Amino acid sequence: MMIRTIATALALTLASALPVFAEPVKFAVTDMEGLEALQQEFGAFQIALEEATGLDVELFPVSSRTTAVEAMNSGQVDLVLTGPAEYVVMKELSQPKIVVAWQRPDYFAQIAVLANGPIRSVEDLKGKKVAFGSVGSTSQHLGPAQALADFNLKYATDYEPVIISRNIAAEALIRGDIAAIGLNFGHLNSVREAFPDIAFSVIARGRDLPNDILVARKDISDDVFAKVRDAFAKNGNELMKAILTGEDNQKFKGGFFLTDIKDSDYDYVRSMYRTIGIETFTDFVN
Repeated sequence: MMIRTIATALALTLASALPVFAEPVKFAVTDMEGLEALQQEFGAFQIALEEATGLDVELFPVSSRTTAVEAMNSGQVDLVLTGPAEYVVMKELSQPKIVVAWQRPDYFAQIAVLANGPIRSVEDLKGKKVAFGSVGSTSQHLGPAQALADFNLKYATDYEPVIISRNIAAEALIRGDIAAIGLNFGHLNSVREAFPDIAFSVIARGRDLPNDILVARKDISDDVFAKVRDAFAKNGNELMKAILTGEDNQKFKGGFFLTDIKDSDYDYVRSMYRTIGIETFTDFVN
């Protein structure tokens, strides 16, 4: 009996001394398909986040916004970086926790026209065609539509919205097939670079758009959530430096991580959805 008791105690001691291998914290990005692209853009960030939290972080590719929601709801992914328009729908479908906002400087929507063309004011767009980018995009569709609504132009009533990719829309604008393009600040700069001999001007500009946002699945452990959030609060400079090694992530250059973020900060996005005629937020706009 004494030998059995000693053996049991020894076994318990050895078991408690063994390391506990926790499940990795899985990180996804909604607008980036494929593991190779995810590793290229966020590989350095993955390492920096592991160092800042002491957690094992794994990059988890998702093929769409819908897939990201399904992965969160099934517990396959723990953290998702997404845009403001996508967050509003994710909130309804998954009830995720807000970790931190990723600020994008000069992130606003605008309406561009030919500087020497017939459109001189927003009023001149009545009855005309206005091109927008990806359907449901915060800065290429919802934001520009809201900028026009702020000037009392009603979507699909006072003008005809058409969905055209950015460079094709610029060509259509130059030909006179459309009257204006809705796009963000960075995209207009790229259009100007693509067409250096053409002068463009802006006739409407929206307010700064809500930030991209990192969310956690609703049942993530309190310990993991706290470690990740504290890492952004305490090691923001190091994490941002790692993020900016990715070419696509240059949109975050000069930005900050913001922890004082509430769901109500995204009500402006909900108003954008209503502007294009969507009253419920339980599905992604296609």
